[in-house]
Formats: sequence, C-alpha cells, structure tokens
Amino acid sequence: MQRVFTLSEKPWSGSCLQYKWQKALGNYLAVAGPDTSVKIFDRHGQKMNELSLPGRCVSLDWDKDGDTLAVIADKSSSIHLWDANVNKTSQLDSGMRDQLSFLLWSKTGPLLAVGTSKGNLLIYNQQTSRKIPVLGKHTKRITCGCWSSQNLLALGSEDRNITVSNHEGDTIRQPPYRILLSGDLFIIVAVGKKTLFLFNLNDPDNPIELAFQQRYGNIISYRWYGDGYIMIGFSHGYFVVISTHIREIGQELFQAHNHKDSLTSIAISQALNKAASCGDNCVKIHDLTDLKEMDAIVTLEEETKGLDQICWTDDGQLLAVSSQQGSLHVYLTKLPILGDSCGTRIAYLTSLLEVTVANQVEGVRTVAVEVEPNFIAVGPYHLAVGMNNRAWFYALGNSVERLKDTEYLGTVASLCLSCDYAAALFEGKVQLHVIEDEGQEVEEDRQTKLFPEPDQKYRILSHALTTEFLFFGTDTGLIQCFYIEDWQSVNEYRHPVGVRKVFPDPNGTRLVFIDDKSDGFLYCPVDDSLFEIPDFSPMITGVLWENWVNDKSVFVAFDEDKVYTYTFHKDTIQGSKVILVGSTKLPFSHKPLLLYNGELMCQTQSGKTSSVVLSTHSFLSHTHPDSSKEQLRSQLQQAIKLRRFSEAWSVCKALGNTEAWAELGRACLHHMEVDLAIRVYRNMGNVGMVLSLEDIKGIEDQNLLAGHLAMFLNDYNQAQDLYLASSYPMAALEMRRDLQHWDSALQLAKRLHPEEIPFISKEYAIQLEFVGDYTNALAHYEKGITGDNKEHDESCLAGVARMSIRMGDIRRGANQAIKHPSRTLKKECGAILESMKQYSEAAQLYEKGQYYDKAASVYIRCKNWAKVGELLPNVSSPKIHLQYAKAKEADGKYKEAAMAYESARDWDSVIRILLEHLNNPEEAVRIVRETQSVDGAKMVARFFLRLNDYGSAIQFLVLSRCSDEAFQLAQQHGQMEVYADIIGSEATSEDYQSIALYFEGEKKHLQAGKFFHKCGQYSRALKHFLKCPNSDDSLAIEMAIETVGEAKDEALTNQLIDYLMGESDGMPKDAKYLFRLYMALKQYKESARTAIIIAREEQSAGNYRNAHDVLFSMYMELQTQKIKIPAEMATNLMILHSYILVKHFKAHAPFSGLVILLCAYNPVLKCVYVCVFHSDIVPILTSAVIECHRAGLKNSSFSFAAMLMRPEYRNKIDPKYKKKIEAMVRRPDTSEVEEESSPCPYCSFSLPECELLCPGCKNNLPYCIATGHHMVKEDWCVCPHCDFPALYSQFIQLLETESVCPMCSESVSINQLKKISDCSRYLPTELPLT
Repeated sequence: MQRVFTLSEKPWSGSCLQYKWQKALGNYLAVAGPDTSVKIFDRHGQKMNELSLPGRCVSLDWDKDGDTLAVIADKSSSIHLWDANVNKTSQLDSGMRDQLSFLLWSKTGPLLAVGTSKGNLLIYNQQTSRKIPVLGKHTKRITCGCWSSQNLLALGSEDRNITVSNHEGDTIRQPPYRILLSGDLFIIVAVGKKTLFLFNLNDPDNPIELAFQQRYGNIISYRWYGDGYIMIGFSHGYFVVISTHIREIGQELFQAHNHKDSLTSIAISQALNKAASCGDNCVKIHDLTDLKEMDAIVTLEEETKGLDQICWTDDGQLLAVSSQQGSLHVYLTKLPILGDSCGTRIAYLTSLLEVTVANQVEGVRTVAVEVEPNFIAVGPYHLAVGMNNRAWFYALGNSVERLKDTEYLGTVASLCLSCDYAAALFEGKVQLHVIEDEGQEVEEDRQTKLFPEPDQKYRILSHALTTEFLFFGTDTGLIQCFYIEDWQSVNEYRHPVGVRKVFPDPNGTRLVFIDDKSDGFLYCPVDDSLFEIPDFSPMITGVLWENWVNDKSVFVAFDEDKVYTYTFHKDTIQGSKVILVGSTKLPFSHKPLLLYNGELMCQTQSGKTSSVVLSTHSFLSHTHPDSSKEQLRSQLQQAIKLRRFSEAWSVCKALGNTEAWAELGRACLHHMEVDLAIRVYRNMGNVGMVLSLEDIKGIEDQNLLAGHLAMFLNDYNQAQDLYLASSYPMAALEMRRDLQHWDSALQLAKRLHPEEIPFISKEYAIQLEFVGDYTNALAHYEKGITGDNKEHDESCLAGVARMSIRMGDIRRGANQAIKHPSRTLKKECGAILESMKQYSEAAQLYEKGQYYDKAASVYIRCKNWAKVGELLPNVSSPKIHLQYAKAKEADGKYKEAAMAYESARDWDSVIRILLEHLNNPEEAVRIVRETQSVDGAKMVARFFLRLNDYGSAIQFLVLSRCSDEAFQLAQQHGQMEVYADIIGSEATSEDYQSIALYFEGEKKHLQAGKFFHKCGQYSRALKHFLKCPNSDDSLAIEMAIETVGEAKDEALTNQLIDYLMGESDGMPKDAKYLFRLYMALKQYKESARTAIIIAREEQSAGNYRNAHDVLFSMYMELQTQKIKIPAEMATNLMILHSYILVKHFKAHAPFSGLVILLCAYNPVLKCVYVCVFHSDIVPILTSAVIECHRAGLKNSSFSFAAMLMRPEYRNKIDPKYKKKIEAMVRRPDTSEVEEESSPCPYCSFSLPECELLCPGCKNNLPYCIATGHHMVKEDWCVCPHCDFPALYSQFIQLLETESVCPMCSESVSINQLKKISDCSRYLPTELPLT
C-alpha cells in the first residue's frame, strides 16, 4: 500500500483522535483532536475548512450521502452542520437543556439521532427540518447506538439498558442488556468486555450468550460483514470470526493472532471485501474470501506508542490509521482502474495524482497530474487526463511537458488520441480536434470538427481513433469511418441495432463492435464484409487487438472474469471467418490494457500492472520436453487455431506421431498454406499428397486452388462451390465423376458439358445396377447410347440386355444378348436367367457364348439329355460327365456310361462297369494299376477270387489295403512268397512278423531271416541267416551284415565276425564280407585295413581294377567321415591308378608310358612295382623296356632290361623280345632324353613333371588323375564327382576321347570342369606317398 499523506497537528500531539470519512464519495476526512476544533481535509491531505467549537468535540458523523457533517461538542446544546457541497457551516439548536452525548445519522434516510447525558433523545429530519424530542428514553447518559436498514434505532445507555425505537422515536423493544451494536435482525451486546449477547428482534426472549477464551483478552471491537458474520477483535492481538447462522452459532470460523502485544481496532471494507486490524505499530489486511491469506502488512516504524483506530472510505480506496501519539496516516488501498494503451505504450493511474507511462523501448516514467482523473488517454506522443468536462494534455518527449487543458461542451465519457488529434465523446457527440495548436500547420477548417452534423439525428455511443481514421458507432446502428487526411467520411455501415462499442485494429482495416443486443461482430471497412463473432459473452466490456507484428489477426474480448481469445482467418477454403481459440481466467480486479504476443498486460487496484499469459498461447511459454502428451496435443491445437505454424511444427516434432503431423497438414490445407503443407506431408512420407500439392502449387485462381484443397480435405460440397466460382468450373464435374457422385455429376453436366451426359449415365447405370435399382439403371443405360461410339454403345446395350431380363422382359433381353458380340454378356444374362429359373433360355445363352459346361449343367436340370450328349465333347466338368454317365447306366448303355465315367474320372464306377457288365478284366486291372484305386482293387480281387486266381487276388487285396485277408488267402493256398513279394516295404511290423513266423515254420531260413530283419527282430534274423544252406550263402551273409549294421548290437557283431572268420564252422569266408561288415558298422579304420588286405588279394590275383575300386571307395568314405587317410592306402591307390593310366596310354598313346617314366626317375618306385605287381612283373618290365627304348630313354630301358635278366624273370620273357633285351644288356646305351620341368605348387621350385616329392620344400605333391604329373597352380581343376585334382588342360584333352573320370569312372563332360584360381584348400601340408 502507498501512503498518500500524514496529518500531524501540534494540538493533537500525545492524544487520540476522532475522525470520520465522508460517506459515499470519500472525498473529505473530518478529524477532531483534544482541542476545540474539527478540521476537514480533502483526500489529498489539503485542509478544506476548520470548524471552531465551544468545547471539545464529543461526536461527529456524516449523513448517508456524505453531503453534511454533524458535530456536537462539550458545553453546547447546538448541533454544528457543515455542508460539503458549498463549504458552509451552520448551527442547529437541539432544544435540549442537558449536555449532548451521542450523534448518529440514519443509514437510509435524512434522520439524525442525538442523545443527551440525561438519557433524552432528539430525532432530526434534515429534509423537513422537523425535530422530534423524546424525553426519558433512558435514565442515564446515552453512550452508543446504531440504525438498522429499516430505520430502527437501537440505543445503549449508562443505565445498563438498551432500547429499540422507530424513526418517530417510539420504543418498540427494551431488552435488559447493556452496550450494543446492531444489524438488521440482531442486536449484539458486549457485556464487561468479555461476553457477547445476541439479541434477535424476532425472538427477544431467547438471547444467545457467547463467551470466549481468556487468552484472547478483552473485546475491543466487532463488525458485521457478509451474510450474518461477525468479526471480533481482542486486546491481546487476536481476532475471531463467528456466524449468527443457527447451525454455526458458537463456532469460531476463523481465529488468528495478528498482533503480538495488543489489538486496538478492526475495520471492514465491503467494497474491497477486505478486513484490516491495527495493533502494536502495524496494520494487517486480510481477504474476506480467504482469511488465511494476508494481503498486506503496513508497519509504521515512527509510531512507537502504538496505533489507535483505523477507518476505510466506503469505496475502499483510502484507509486512515490514527496513532496514540496524535498522528493520522492515510494509505491508498484501492485506485480507480484507469488506463489506456497505444501500440506497445500503456498509461495507467498509479496514485491519486500520478500516472505512469510504460513502454518496452522508452522504459517507465511517471507524470504528476493536477487533478484526480476520471479518464486517461495515451497516444503515440501524448498523454491526456481529465475529469468531468475538462482534459489536460501532456507531451511525451524526452521530458514530460504539459501542453494545455481543454474544456468540452459536456462531461467527457471517453477520450482517444492519435499522433496529432484527440477525439472526445460527451453527451452523444464526438469532438475531433488537434492536440497542439502551436507549431503545426493545420488549416483552420481542419482544427476541430463536431460529430454528428447538425442535420444528423443520432447519438454517438462509442468512438475510437487510429493513426488515420476516426470510427464511431451510434444508437441507430451507424458505424462511420472518418478519414482524417482527407477530412471526410470514407465509409459507412448500418447495423440493425445500436452500436454500443467499437474497437478498431491499429491499422483501421478491421473493426470489432458490440451492439445493443450484446452481440459481437468483426467488420472490415475495406470490403464491407461482416462476420459474427462466435460464442460472444454478453458480459464483454472491452476488446484488445494483438500488437505483435506477426499476429495482427488476433484479438481478445474480456469481461470481469475471463479473457476470450479470437482470431480472424482471412484466407481459408471456407472463406473468411472468426473463430474462438479459447478462454483464460482473469485474476480479480484486473483490467487488460495491452496484448502482445499472447501476453496480456493488466492494471490492478493497487496501481500496478500484472502480466497474464493467455492459456491459448501456452505453447509459447512451455518447454516441450517437460510437457505431457495431452498438453502437447492441446498446444498443437492452439498453435493451429492461431496460425502459428512454425510453433506447431515444433510441437509436432516433440509429439513425434503421425496423427499430429496429419492434423497440422489438414490445417495447412484449410488455411491454403500449400508450401508448408508440402513440407508436412513430405515429412510424413505421404508421397501421393506431396505430388498432388506440387501439381496445384502454381495455381493463381484462389477459388480453384481452394477447391482443390477442399477436395483433399473431403469437403466435396465446398469444393464444388469453389470450383463453380473459379475460372475452371469443369473441375467440379471432374471431381463428382471421380467420386462417383453421379446425381451431382449429371446436374453439373447439364450446365457445363451436355456431351458428357451419355458417358455419365452409363457409369451411373453401372452403380445403380450394382445396388439393385434396375429400373433406373435401365433408363440410364438407354440414355447412355450415343450412336457414334461403338465401344461405349456396346457397353450400354449390354446393360440394357441385363436390365431387360431383370425387369421381366426376357425376350428383349435374350435377343439383345444373342445379337451382342460379347461372350461375357451371354454368360451374365444366362446366369440371370438361371437365377430366375428360366433354364431353357439360360442354357441357350450359355451355349451361344460357348460356355459348354454351364450349358450342359442347365440342360441336365431340364432333363434334356440329347442336348447334353451333343455338348459332352466340349464339356470339361467331371460333375456333368458323372451325371450323364449315371443317366446312361440307368438306360443300360454301359459302354457310353463307362466312357462318361472315365471322362468324369470316377474310376471305381468304370471298374465296376468293366467287371460286371462289359466283362473286360484286363482294362479294369490296367485302370487299377494306374489309379491305385482302393475300392477298384477290392472289386478286381473279388473278381479273381471267383476265378480261383489266388496270386492275382492276393495282389489286388494288398493293393486295396486288405492285408489280413491277403495273408489268410496266401496262408491257405501256399502263396506266402507271392504275398511277401507283393507286400514290399509298405507293410507294418506285425505283417512282417507274421510272414517271418510262417517261413520259420516252413524252415525257409533266408525268407524267415529277411522278414525278421524287416520287423526289427535282428537276433532272430541273424540266427536264420547263419543257418542258410551254401546255395544261399552269399545273399545270406550280405543280409546278415546289413542286419548287424542296423542292430548295432556288440554280441550280434561278434557272432557274425566269428562266423566270417570261420570260428563257428572252421570255414573262413571271403575277406570282402568282413570289409562290408566294418563299413556297415561305420568302423572305418578297420574297414580301411580290410580294404588294403582285399586290394592286395586282388593284386595278387591280377585284378588291379577291382583293387583300385576297393581302395578308391574306402578313400572317399574316409574323406566323407573326415578321417585321416592311411599312407599305405593313399600310396597303393596312387600306384594302382598309375597302372590303369599306363594301360590306358598304352592303348591310346604308346609313347607316353607314364609309369615307365616314373620308374625311370624314381628308383624307389621300381622296388614298389616289383612288390605290387609281382604276378605280372615280367610283362610290365618287358613293356617298360620297349616303351623307354622307343621314347629315347636308353638308360631307363637298360635299367629295366637288367632287371629282366635276373634268374627268376629270365625264363618268363616273351621269346620274341628275349634276344633284343639280351642285346641291350650286353651293349648298353646310357643316353637319356631330358624330362620337362614344372613348378612346385607349394614353393614354385622347378622340378620334373613326374616327380611327386619336392626337393625344395620336402612336400609330397598332389598328382594329376589324368596324367600322373604333379599338379601346377595355374592349371588346376578337380573332378566334379570325386574332387580329385587334375591338370585342367590335360583333363580337357583326355575328355575329348573319354567321357569318364579315370579315378571314379563317373561320367564327366567338358562343361562341368571349372578352372580353379585359388587351390590352397587342395594343398595339404603333407601328402602321403610312401
């Protein structure tokens, strides 16, 4: 609170004061001290008058209107009256002879009650000057009293009684209680400063006594407020609130210890709804709506002796506080809310004689004014304040300068300022005049102007001034726009009812006005367009336009409680309109002055400003990471409504969901923001929408563009209206056609393009046909026939045919369909006729359309078998053939029936006909074998049983899955072997066991073992296999090996091994069986050793190819199982393979004997060959001598010849070569042809081609399976079957004469060979050779 002034007169020093504010107006304060005077001050602390009294002031009071002050003093029976209107004092003789002690004006009338020290009463009526003396009202001094609103007077006296009297002074109640303060129904009596009595005037016999806690102290003061509530102050600093409501009597509603030591007074302002208490040296103010809230605390440091009394003006603006030292302090608690704004500058009243002007650029400055203003106006360069009919103008330059004061022809209701002019509204008129007369070159006739003109009969109710225009609204509904530059009216708008208030935007291009019906409208003077403001509250008191430069279309309307945010959308697909964005609660006693970027600057009662952020602009102040999803969605809607699309983009990014982006995209389309919409939909990944918007982006016709956008938003009616208003109305027709809105399309086509009617009619007819409206469909098909468009007309005629049939005109429809070239139409019409049970016509149309299956089906329904027979060669449906076959069988035409059954693939029926009627079992058997028909097989089996052909019967019983019957038949007729052969691998274990038991009984061990093996009884199977006679020995051993391999039973394995080794019968079996056993048991190491043994036996017998194959198969198996190849096996395989190569080359290339060359250059191999091929060593060595001699290898030839001359070989030499060989030995020739070299695949060391051990890296080299040479990296390939390496060039050459791999003997083609560039995986670190 702000201290306005302090009164401290010397005569008052050290004593308490009496004082009273002028009632109603509060313009004067009457103060009485211990001296004999009453001083009267105005509300600014200036002394207005001083009343001299004959003695000390006893009591003083203002009348209800504040016009008259009444004072009584000691030693005088006169009443002193001061008239505030004329500042004159008068005296009234009371007529009483005793001392006056009490004075009080009535609350409702001009009645003054005066009490005397002897208990007498005088009631004076100021209006009639009538005095009513009432003697003996009390027996002692009247000390206090109170008027009620019904003009009842309650008085308290030292005689310890109270009286209640009417306005004539007649006593109506006299309760026996002391000291009172009265409301309308209750009298409150404080007894001994400790207790309150409540005396109800309607129930005087039942008073209520209220006692309080001792710690509160004595009752100092109490006040009525609200609806029957009493506030009581206590001497120890407490104040308490109680209620006079029956349910709450006796309860303390609120209690507070406001002052530490003492409380001296309390006061209540109904206008402010506040309560104040004083005590110690401070004043505390509470809000009556929430007493717990402390509104203000005022501490008076200088008042060391404490405070005395407090008193508020009726309007609550000023609070007077007196001290016990004789000082009086006046504080400003409420200011008139006066303020104005211009652009971003605001001016508002901050004290009774002080105006503050604030601007973000200029800062804040204060202007001291001469009078307490009733109105304030601010302009770009000026400030004006005024009261009644006078205004003072100030220039707002670097310093504030008072310019002038102006008197108007009536009391000013409002004043507006622009750069150069001021406009004042008074008594239904507006005066426009220049502000500064001096220094401005203004023509005389442009100095001032009064509206309305003398000949215009209306009252101006409101006005507003912008930089260039004066707007005013009248009681007749006229809104006039006066252009100051041209000094003439440029626009008028007539509203049906009076215009109460006008609020133009800063540019004057838009105007909000409120009419006498409290409806709000937005008017655009530029194009005379008018828009009703939706949801406009009838309590609206003002409108402010947004001053932020980028948001000029936003304005707010406000009443006492709320601020409503509106925005004007000028360019939307629905045209211009005003929408309500939302509302914001306005704090109590806040008057909006300025709106800037969603922030509302308000003036408060305390003379300060407060900033309120509109809830509709919360997206500007909230940080997105801190907001919930619901808040973000709300912020997005606010931003979109306010067209703040950049902020909406940020909110969408924070939300991060497709729905938010879609909402923003729709808003952009609605507001025709095409470029931004493209960005949004591109961000969403909506390619179709982006491409569509790119296509229309350059359209300049606003209606056409808006039509496209409305169509994208699915507002088709709006789109049509916009298209029709555009430069290309055909777009409306195109849209309706695309949407299949055929009724609308036809109507548009009649207006815009009649040539399109047939085509639209056809499309419409198709839709009507689909929904079943055949009558209208037929009509539109007929309208669609053009006569000059063949394809279109054929489609229409097809529709006519279908609709004619559906409408019952079958002949017309069928004829039309037959004439029509379309097969599909015939099928459609046939289906319609079939559904209508018109089978003959339907079949005819199917047949004409070459739908033979459908035609035959319908003919069957007609029982027209002759037509069915004609169509049967063209029918593919088995069902139709089946129906026809049944009919022919019934007629006894079995051959035709069998053919038809066969066409229907009903093989069982074909077999039945062949066996029962046509006696053709051969064909029946053929069909059963081909089709594997179970039922057919049963029929054939029964047929053969009748013929006693048991073998065939068993075969077909098995085929028909009648295994039990087949088994019994085989058992009965000794055909078990046939049954066993037939049953194959598809029988169950039980079937196999039954067969095995049968053969066991017949002592047929091989068959018994075979079927025990199949049913998994391996022990019994092996037992029978080992009992087989010698004739079945080979097969039995093979089966025994297979059985043991599957059984994986060690006992059975040992049993078989003992048998093979001859342990059981003393006859060892061939080693190949042992090899196969180890293979079956997957004992690959043992099988490898056995394979080597077998190979040796084969070599000894001269069967080198067999030995090679045994070793190769074992080699591949070990490789598959990833087991290391034994060196002996690999070496033997290599030697055997070299022999096979020699045999091959000897037959095909006699001078390329590879093995001979190997033996010539590797003395070790000579020894190996002798060991390996000892049975054929003489022929081999003879061939080596001859081939080496032919190849020019004389030294090698001599070496081999010398070996042949050994005694053990000499006599075995072929006689025709013996003499030549002996001659070579007697006359040796040691010359030798140098062998070609090639690099080592490991280290690239050059060595002879036939050398398989590298001297450089000591690695055994892989050999070529085609030549026997060691492998070379650059010429590497492998066999696609056995994966053995070969020289690519040599393998190709070999395959030109041979088609098999020399190692695995599998067929290989040249196309299968691939040259390998990286052969590292084929190069083991050690290749076993010896």
